[in-house]
Amino acid sequence: MYSLVNKFVTLGSNVTIWNFCNIYGTKTLSVTIGSNTQIGSYCEIKSGVHIGKDCRIQASVFISDMTNIGNGVFIGPHAIFLNDKYPDSKTARLHKSKYNPSNVNDGTVIGGGAIIGPGVTIGKNAIIGMGAVVTKDVPNNAIVVGNPACPIKK
Repeated sequence: MYSLVNKFVTLGSNVTIWNFCNIYGTKTLSVTIGSNTQIGSYCEIKSGVHIGKDCRIQASVFISDMTNIGNGVFIGPHAIFLNDKYPDSKTARLHKSKYNPSNVNDGTVIGGGAIIGPGVTIGKNAIIGMGAVVTKDVPNNAIVVGNPACPIKK
């Protein structure tokens, strides 16, 4: 019933991290998690990630290196954030210059099982439907669903 949170992770006040999470930064790519944020069980948060305050991240979410998540964001269970369009098994250790991280702006809701592709920016107060595969930027206040994700309302 433990989680791994290394010394390169900075937690705001009242952060809750549930069981079996792996949250680890590096000396050059630390992780920050803002106040009043909840991290559900079985989440993995990689180096260089920034998570704002008042967020709720449900169970089994994977957040890849250098992803930026704003304030008041909800992320449903089993959502995945990717950061490499062309992964290569020969270079298992990724270099900072190869990352193409995603950015999630304040107030966004991401449904369970959604996949956020490399380099995608999601606008303020957007809604990403469950199971959506987001391959392009999402404007502020948009609702997107499907594979690939398409807007249904602004």
